[in-house]
Amino acid sequence: MKILCTARPRVGVARLLALTALLATTLLGTAPAAGAHGSEPRPAVRTTQGTLIGRTHDRAQEFLGVPYAAPPVGALRFRPPQKPAAWSGPRDASVAAPACLQFSPYGLRDPEAVSEDCLYLDVYRPRTAHPGARLPVILWIHGGAYSQGTGTQFGGRTMAGLTGSVVVGINYRLGQLGYLALPEVTGAQAPRSGSFGLMDQIAALKWTRENIAGFGGDPGNITLAGQSAGSGSVCAMLASPQAGGMFTRAVLQSGPCTLLRAPDRARAEEQARAYAAQLGCTDPLRAADCLRGARGADLVNAARTLPVQGPAYGDGLLPLEPVAAIASGAWNKVPVLIGSTRSEARFFVALTQPRLTAQEYTEQIRASYGPAAEEVLARYPVDGFPSPYLALSAVLTDSTFACHTYWTARLFAPHAPTYAYEFDDPNSPTLYGAQVPGLDQSNGHSAELAYLYEFTMGDRPLTAPQLALGNRMKRYWGAFARAGNPGVPGQTPWPATGAPYTSLTLGPEALTPSTGFAADHQCGFWETSGSGPAAP
Repeated sequence: MKILCTARPRVGVARLLALTALLATTLLGTAPAAGAHGSEPRPAVRTTQGTLIGRTHDRAQEFLGVPYAAPPVGALRFRPPQKPAAWSGPRDASVAAPACLQFSPYGLRDPEAVSEDCLYLDVYRPRTAHPGARLPVILWIHGGAYSQGTGTQFGGRTMAGLTGSVVVGINYRLGQLGYLALPEVTGAQAPRSGSFGLMDQIAALKWTRENIAGFGGDPGNITLAGQSAGSGSVCAMLASPQAGGMFTRAVLQSGPCTLLRAPDRARAEEQARAYAAQLGCTDPLRAADCLRGARGADLVNAARTLPVQGPAYGDGLLPLEPVAAIASGAWNKVPVLIGSTRSEARFFVALTQPRLTAQEYTEQIRASYGPAAEEVLARYPVDGFPSPYLALSAVLTDSTFACHTYWTARLFAPHAPTYAYEFDDPNSPTLYGAQVPGLDQSNGHSAELAYLYEFTMGDRPLTAPQLALGNRMKRYWGAFARAGNPGVPGQTPWPATGAPYTSLTLGPEALTPSTGFAADHQCGFWETSGSGPAAP
């Protein structure tokens, strides 16, 4: 079965990709104060680099700011990650590390809390965890269009305490520091790739396998999980031979592999040369030294009109585009949990066209969908929605995230157990600072994150029913991480998807298996309209 993505209408993914700087999240979370546990001693864990001293917080223990690689600065800029140095004596692990240098100007609560010295991770475990407990491990990869964000926005305390899992959140290099396919930089380095961010993620996974047993985790049972660009990174890990055998499950949230297409090496090299030219680093003999010597601020400024597209394929790290590898069966086959939110595109349309008129909606559809435009207007009539904003949000949600989640799940299902969901809370918070007065932004991109983690970007706290939904979701995720099946005693059964396509609707009122996802989002139409799957 060939289910790949083809060129998409300009109004759809063109706008979404123009907004990739906002794909997911970017608020740097600060570590909360330690819980009051009297004279309880601080937890200690021995790693291959030395001893860490963490802290207890509620039902979990946390170890923050743990180096998994050497600082990628100076001569190590634009190089594969190197092993971290050992230390003598105990190392305090109660303070989160800075975010990596941000290449998009959005969302950090403290814009100064960034550094190129950023290859750190955070570990959360249940208070009762101990070496040898062999608890399932969830390694979380944050989103942010490969250009912004930080793992410290996603606290894993409740997930760890509630599900008996060990949660690991990581930073990785962003922007051109993480993705620069310039031969003058990559030529002498195995695997001849400029996808340093992907290399960082693999290095964090290797560190986790080597050290997680000391935290009570099982190095043989690691689930990779990510949202948005983080999900795109999981797609790349599923396709990378270098990650083969290193993880046992995969969770893809709002980042289907058929939608987040990777650039080929030639295209990535072209973009890298344009970026180097912006910095004046055009001499092939000096380009590498020129780039390594540039100021961080200049690196960021040069990228303003040249956003990265994530890891490129066609090298030793990622030989095939992830979607092609998955379609051919040449991928790291593990059970998959995949899904999206009910109205993903509300987030993007609210930020770009919140006051869209009916005339503008009609003109935009006709300008963007070619021969299919009249059918789009018939299926999504502007007077059939409370506002043109909601009409366009429905078009973009269905033609991109929703149906691509459906198509990507269909790629996985013949090869591995696959479980699909749709998050649907009509009162869900949006992202902090993104709320437009008077607009319904519920169920937009990133809406589910506050239900799974101590997420610092929600625009308001969850209500009691929403917290209850979040706990049910955490139990599903934890069960999947434990055994590759999200079944939870006492909760609604979650069937694997197949024929017919079945997904679990995650809402505060009910958790409901449904076979109507493809019809609800009109995926049959989109599959034949020029937005759907086709061989590349």
